[in-house]
Amino acid sequence: MKDVTDTARIQAEIIQAFNFRHATKVFDPDRKISEGEFETILEAARLSPTSFGHEPFKILMIQSQEKRELFREFSWGANGMMNGTTGQLGTASHFGIIVVNTAEAMTAGSGYLQDFYRNVKQLPEDVIEIFNGAYGKFQSTDHKITTDREMTDWAGKQAYIVLANMMTSAALMGIDSCPIEGFDMDRTTETLEKHFGIDSKHYKPAVMFAFGYRAADPQFPKTRRTMEDTVRWF
Repeated sequence: MKDVTDTARIQAEIIQAFNFRHATKVFDPDRKISEGEFETILEAARLSPTSFGHEPFKILMIQSQEKRELFREFSWGANGMMNGTTGQLGTASHFGIIVVNTAEAMTAGSGYLQDFYRNVKQLPEDVIEIFNGAYGKFQSTDHKITTDREMTDWAGKQAYIVLANMMTSAALMGIDSCPIEGFDMDRTTETLEKHFGIDSKHYKPAVMFAFGYRAADPQFPKTRRTMEDTVRWF
């Protein structure tokens, strides 16, 4: 059981990690994250919460520089924000893409979900029936997630929970990171299908990411709105 001192220490470490973290554009290419540390980051991803516990994502780790270069031309966000450097693609210790399930899998009652309920969640048939009804209502009535794009975007929300947990876990270990949305969606989808065997009928890219150790400290201090402007209590 934690005492007051332990709680205060944990609180301080959390805030320190969030102040430490910044969107690193260029990493030190000579510093690599240890296998054990990155395994912890991936475990944080695997254990992350997702809506209905559906885990509608896969993480693609792209460590080959040759494979990374396939994205160079149309991923300006992974080029150090176009500052003339090799950016995250060329310098990150670990680089990856989170792809998310499309409507093919995420529509209530899909064969994919029935298999998921039985073999991953290990639910009995009567509970699966309850899940189908509740999730179907959530999609069609509560949130009106009905089109292919809406379902893929919903899955993308889950990917951002996953990536946030990865980045926070990394920051707690003194490891830098960067979430990356600056890429052409169509060309990324095409590249994943052609060179990585990712079926675009079932998966779409949601977000890229990079992890490593910063090449230099941030040029500008971290700025955020005040707590009063951020939170309203009722």
